[in-house]
Parts: sequence; C-alpha cells; structure tokens
Amino acid sequence: MSDNKVNFTAGRVAAFCCEEGKQAEFLWDTSASGLGLKASAGGSKRYVLQSRLESGATIRLTIGDPRTWTLSAARDEARRLQTLIDQGIDPRQEKLDRIAAAEAKRAEDEVKRVEAQRIEAPALEAWQSYIDAKRPRAGVGGKRWGERTLLDHQRLVDPGGKPKTRGRRPGEGDTTMPGALLALLNRPLERITADCVRAWLKDEAAKRPTQAALAFRLLRAFLNWCSDRPEYRDQAHVDACGSRMAKNELPKKIAKDDCLQREQLSAWFAAVRQIQNPVIAAYLQTTLLAGARREEVAGIRWEDVDFQWKSLTIGDKVDGKRTIPLTPFVASLLAALPRRNEWVFSSPTAASGRLQEPRIQHNKALTAAGLPDLSIHGLRRSFATLSEWVECPAGISAQIMGHKPTAIAEKHYLKRPLDLLRKWHTTIEAWILTEAGIEQPGESDVGLRVVRNRL
Repeated sequence: MSDNKVNFTAGRVAAFCCEEGKQAEFLWDTSASGLGLKASAGGSKRYVLQSRLESGATIRLTIGDPRTWTLSAARDEARRLQTLIDQGIDPRQEKLDRIAAAEAKRAEDEVKRVEAQRIEAPALEAWQSYIDAKRPRAGVGGKRWGERTLLDHQRLVDPGGKPKTRGRRPGEGDTTMPGALLALLNRPLERITADCVRAWLKDEAAKRPTQAALAFRLLRAFLNWCSDRPEYRDQAHVDACGSRMAKNELPKKIAKDDCLQREQLSAWFAAVRQIQNPVIAAYLQTTLLAGARREEVAGIRWEDVDFQWKSLTIGDKVDGKRTIPLTPFVASLLAALPRRNEWVFSSPTAASGRLQEPRIQHNKALTAAGLPDLSIHGLRRSFATLSEWVECPAGISAQIMGHKPTAIAEKHYLKRPLDLLRKWHTTIEAWILTEAGIEQPGESDVGLRVVRNRL
C-alpha cells in the first residue's frame, strides 16, 4: 500500500482521478484500515479494500462505485470485510457462499411459486390431462375410450353459449348451457371436497338430473384417476364422491316405457306419412323399422347404403359402426329421397347439411293421430317390443339394434351372418307393415333411380 493516504471526504473522493499516462491510481483512507479508492484511466472509480489473509497472501476486494456507495457505507463494508479476514475467513469465499445461498433461495422460491400455481390451477387442467390420457390413439395399447365416451367427457365441460340446433324445453333459452361439470372443475382440485360436490350435485340435479347423474359418475372416475397420479395424488379427495351422496341427492331414476302398441301402428304410420317434409317422414319410419338410435339414423350417408347387396352401415355408440340389413320397405323410403349432399336425411337449412330436429313434426303427427307422447328413442323401444310378436330370437333383435351380448354363447360362439339377420329383420318389418295396413314392396320393386333435388 502506497503512502498516498488522506482522510476521505465526499469532495476528495469526487475530485480524485487517474493522471494521464497511467492505467490506475489508488488513494487510501486514513479513517478506515485498508479502505481505498481506485481510479482507472477510463474515468471509472471503485472503493476497494486491501488486506492480508491469515496465510500471508495479500488480497484486494472491490466494494463498489462511489456513485452508488456513500462514503459511510463504504467504510462500514470495509470494516465488515476486515472483521471476516481477522476471523480467518476469506471474504471472496464468503461472497461466493452468499451468492450461492441467494441462488438457492431464489430457486426454492420459484419451486414454491410453481407448486402454488399448480395447486391453485383449475381442476379443468387435470381433467384435460385425463382426457388426453384416455383418448383413443392408433397403435397405442391399453384400455382407451370410444368416441362416444370421449364426447361425453368433452360435453360436460363445454362452455356453452352456442345456438341450439334442436328443440327447446319450456323455459330454456336459445343457446346451449355450460357443461354440468364446468363450474365445479373451475375450482382447484384440492378444493373439490365432499361438501363442495354435494352442493354442486344438489343444484345440478334440480336442473338436469340425467346429466347430473352422468357427470357424478364420470367425476368419481376422474378423482380415482387423479389419486393414482403422482402429480395430483396430494390434491385429489377420493372420498368426495361417496356412493350414498348420489342416492341421497339424485332423484330416483324411472325407466321410460313409451312404446307403440300393436293397435297403434296403423294410426302412427298414417299420421307420419302425412308429414309434408318427406325427409322427416322417411326418417321416422326408418328409425322405427331399423330399431336404431336417433343419431345413428340421422348420421347415415349415401355411401353407407348398399342397395345392391341390401345392407346398411350405421354408427354405433359402442363399437363405432355396425352393419344391418337394408329391408325392402326401408330401401324404398331411402331410394325416394333427394340426394342433395352426402347425407341421406339431408336438410338444406341446417348448417350441418343433415336433419337435426325431427321431434316437432313427430309430436304434431302424434297429436293429429290422437296418440300419447312418444319420444324418438321410443321408436327404438317399439322395435324391440314389436319384434316379439314374430317370436324373433332375442339375440337377433339385440344384434340388429346394436345391444351388446350378455350370455356366454352370444359373446363367444354365435356369429350370425347378415343373411340370417335379414331373414328375421324382413319378417319383423313385414309384420309391422301388415299391422299398419301397408303393403310391403317386393325386392324387385326397390331399385336405384334419379331423384331431383327438392330445395
């Protein structure tokens, strides 16, 4: 250390500079042991501390710029560093340890922040991960959902607000309601407790009991899945969906039994065939005679209809699709329809291009015929009931309707060809038409013909 020592004052610190031709000069403070001021040729200045370690090695430490460090603060820092040296501690290592500790604290705080953000995130994010894990993917093994199950899960969290394309019940608006689980899953997963679920279920059961029951079952499966995942295990309350909760909060399910009776067939067919829209009239008759579900019939494309080999491929909510016989009367109904687009039951006014809401015309036909209320699904139920009049084996009518087999023999041994199904399906159709007073067309009466678009 040179003899260039003065008592540091703010003025002296500000006036000190490096002489021309030198790289750096030092000025030392007489009031603080080891405190100095370094001025560089470029004009910068730094407070420094120069001292000797216990090993005898000389060290010089930078304290800081006088523009940001007051003289008093620089003296205090010099004393602190000198105290460390007197204790045998190298301030350079102490600085590295302090920086490392600060970095570790920042990293810990970041982990806590991310964890808190994850915990506070809506359970909807975990629900989407659940759907992605179960989504059917080509070439991926394991048990995966079918398209219908996937659609059910997506609908339960749909934001709603879309224009309705089907009929509305009294008091309903013109737009779709939010999915039954959306409000609940907007809460953090750890806050979906039994009390929370009970309050939600009670409210939903009063508005839409069928959807509430489905949502409750799917929510329970979701929480069980979360309890098995390490990232959600500590947040999921598996006991939030107790079995007694559904029993206590949901209304008792009453099975529907709307069905056409034998003596009502004549009046029903007469009223339906008077409907001015030929697409709706054909749709209703096809739904009854095919025993299919509402959307399975509405979703038939022309490419699914084989007039030559008398088969009809329709959607199936379980297996995706199934092939059933194309019976003579149904074939005549379809052959007479206009080919506006890809859909058999087309609609020039619907955005989808196909029939969306046949219930209005059906209800008018029921009223005109003096018949009791009958849902579109009731036509499917009617097919199953009327099939027994011709003593059709239960397994055959179930296969036509797309019901899964229940008996061991049905599951593993009976593989009925389409011809065998056609024999019984044609018999069922012929009996229904006879009871309705309608002549069934012969196979030669059904053929391809050009039909002009009726827009």
